[in-house]
Amino acid sequence: MAKLYFHYSTMNAGKSTLLLQAAYNYRERGMVPWLLTARLDTRAGQGRIASRIGIAEPADTFTPDDDMFALVAARLAQGHVDCAFVDEAQFLTRAQVWQLAQAVDDLRLPVMCYGLRVDFRGESFPGSAALLALADEMREVRTICHCGKKATMVVRTGPDGQPLKEGAQVMVGGNERYVSLCRRHWREAMGDHPVAMTATGDPAVAATD
Repeated sequence: MAKLYFHYSTMNAGKSTLLLQAAYNYRERGMVPWLLTARLDTRAGQGRIASRIGIAEPADTFTPDDDMFALVAARLAQGHVDCAFVDEAQFLTRAQVWQLAQAVDDLRLPVMCYGLRVDFRGESFPGSAALLALADEMREVRTICHCGKKATMVVRTGPDGQPLKEGAQVMVGGNERYVSLCRRHWREAMGDHPVAMTATGDPAVAATD
């Protein structure tokens, strides 16, 4: 049975590497993968999925204005496909995630999405939030903080190397400006403080250790 999958993580966890490896495994078994990525992601050149370890493949692209169901249907009309692989899935709109779900259900095509869960401000990307709600199966792609704990957050640094607290959610390129951290060290980097609950249930700032 076809399913909608969401592989999510923070920055630099190897999502694109996993996507390219999975696509290679399909081809090795005589199957046909179809690769898609966001048109705005031009870090490796437009229409190209690249991994930090040096492997890359060409891919078709999508924009926020595309109907993903129509894209899938048009590709299937050109020839057989066994699975669609979508990189940078955080850039999908909520409507596009629903369209991919429709393609899974009605066209019987498995769709594997790979993307970030949250941005540098700790807020969900619309596409990721929709995938977390609609995906049939989800898998966390893990990386670690400098303390050795699992990294679930990311900070964006400015030219001076200091974490930024404001800015556009989407900034293509500049991977070196992102640092993956556990929640505790993300809060420290962002100037946040632990919050405890008082006996009355009111928030109170706790002492830091």
